[in-house]
Amino acid sequence: MIPAPESISDLLDRLSAIVPDYPVEGVSFKDLTPVFADPLGLRRIVDEVIEPFAGQFDVVAGLEARGFVLAAAAAYASGTGMITVRKAGKLPRPVHRDEYSLEYGTGTLELHRDDITPGTRVLVLDDVLATGGTVGSSVRLLAMAGADVIGVGVVLELEALAGRKQLAGLNVHSLQLV
Repeated sequence: MIPAPESISDLLDRLSAIVPDYPVEGVSFKDLTPVFADPLGLRRIVDEVIEPFAGQFDVVAGLEARGFVLAAAAAYASGTGMITVRKAGKLPRPVHRDEYSLEYGTGTLELHRDDITPGTRVLVLDDVLATGGTVGSSVRLLAMAGADVIGVGVVLELEALAGRKQLAGLNVHSLQLV
């Protein structure tokens, strides 16, 4: 008998590294970099995160920093382009800028003004959806540029932080709820 294929959740549990007390004491951080380093793991998460959106997007937007890994691989796999949403001060040309709330202060994301033409269909990808601040900010930036955000894909969703509520009205696809 052929064994059943490993579920995506089991794959993520097997390949991820759990780092206790990071970034602060009492938090267990699920590090996805070992998943990205595994050729079959990377292929599987990319295939599964973009599958619900197949044929619906023209470009993938990757969020700094680990979202870049996922977005670049997804753009290649889907035959589309990739754009980067960066932290403030990292982009050399004129930008759209959006400020968002963090637990202790604010953050700012930027997108080159000329990266998107109005009406471009964009899939937003990141590694983790927590409070929704970063992903929500990126969606606002893309809207400023005239993009049509067709959905959001993430590897992990931290359900207790309710980030999905920040993204009401968007199709959000998470590979694993934690």
